[in-house]
Amino acid sequence: MNNRKDKFSSLMMEIPPSGIRKFFELCIGHDDIISLGVGEPDFPTPWVIREEAFYHLEKGHTSYTSNWGLIELREEIAKYLTRYNLDYDPNTEILPTVGASEGLDLVLRSILNPGDEIIVCEPCYVSYQPLSALCQTKVIHLDTSKNGFYPTAEQIEAACTPKTKAVMFCSPSNPTGRIIPAEELKKIAEVVKKHQIWCLSDEIYCELLYDGHKHVSIGSFPGMKDYAIIFNGFSKSFAMTGWRIGYIAAPHDLLVQCCKLHAYTSICPPIFSQYAACEGLKNAWADVEKMRVSYQQRRNVMYKAFTDMGLPCIEPEGAFYMFPDIRPTGMTCEDFATELIQKHNVAVVPGTCFGAGGEGFIRCCYATDLNKIKIAMERIAEMVKEKTSK
Repeated sequence: MNNRKDKFSSLMMEIPPSGIRKFFELCIGHDDIISLGVGEPDFPTPWVIREEAFYHLEKGHTSYTSNWGLIELREEIAKYLTRYNLDYDPNTEILPTVGASEGLDLVLRSILNPGDEIIVCEPCYVSYQPLSALCQTKVIHLDTSKNGFYPTAEQIEAACTPKTKAVMFCSPSNPTGRIIPAEELKKIAEVVKKHQIWCLSDEIYCELLYDGHKHVSIGSFPGMKDYAIIFNGFSKSFAMTGWRIGYIAAPHDLLVQCCKLHAYTSICPPIFSQYAACEGLKNAWADVEKMRVSYQQRRNVMYKAFTDMGLPCIEPEGAFYMFPDIRPTGMTCEDFATELIQKHNVAVVPGTCFGAGGEGFIRCCYATDLNKIKIAMERIAEMVKEKTSK
């Protein structure tokens, strides 16, 4: 038996397990629990995408691709990005990855040195902080809760120091569903260029916007191509979570470093996933729109329910999450989520899983069957009534 006290990485030991997965595991084997916890579309992958994968599997196309991925896919991604005024060379400035999460890991390890500082706009996706910390980087936790859950240029400017290497955010946001207004992005771009820092922009939910909102990428502002690193993929908008296919759009000199690491770790995304994603960009937009419309209907139902039960909530402009304020109950978000699943059979995620500003909030995913959402809202309302009527 290995009894060495140092048999594990001290850095890894300091990383807490994902709070999302904790509540996901509690749902396993309990069919009576309604989960609003995991951010995964409840739609199957569109048929045209699945059919394309079947074709390539039948043809025996099961080999590695280049570490840079299929050129056909990169060309389609480059065409797609032009709708957001982004101009990237498919030969040198786009790298397909094993989900957007791998892309994030590749970039962080390619740009950060021990002792660097990275500004992480929180609440945020659960991977941002631990992956940054594993680079022995100082994470600067920028709390956006006081500004309606999106970062401002003023906040980022105040957080910058000579050691700042990058700023990272997600718009539309996981976990809040907020978008960063275009006028604020323009100001943030000026701060980024002033301090010559990398700007990591997670845009995985950019096709899931509601009420006429349009996606604006920070990479589209003048001079930002030298600083912007765009993360995107197919998991959310195309319902392809299990296919593990995403991409980075960034300057070539950065992607050379990312691809070097990519070659040593994952090599390339599965070839059939690459072909399928390529087909999705060509012919699955009607399916994407049907899903978006359905999410908007579900958002409306959930938002009204939280408002009616007396829990303050900002109406999300995008993604498929809501971040209601449970402080009127007098409970911490961890206690609220635990009691909700144990006594009322509804799973949500405590806001503290997403960093600074998350206490007092819970994340609820509405990428769930509408009838289940309605039942879950009734159960949450019952618990809220119990807590607020005392």
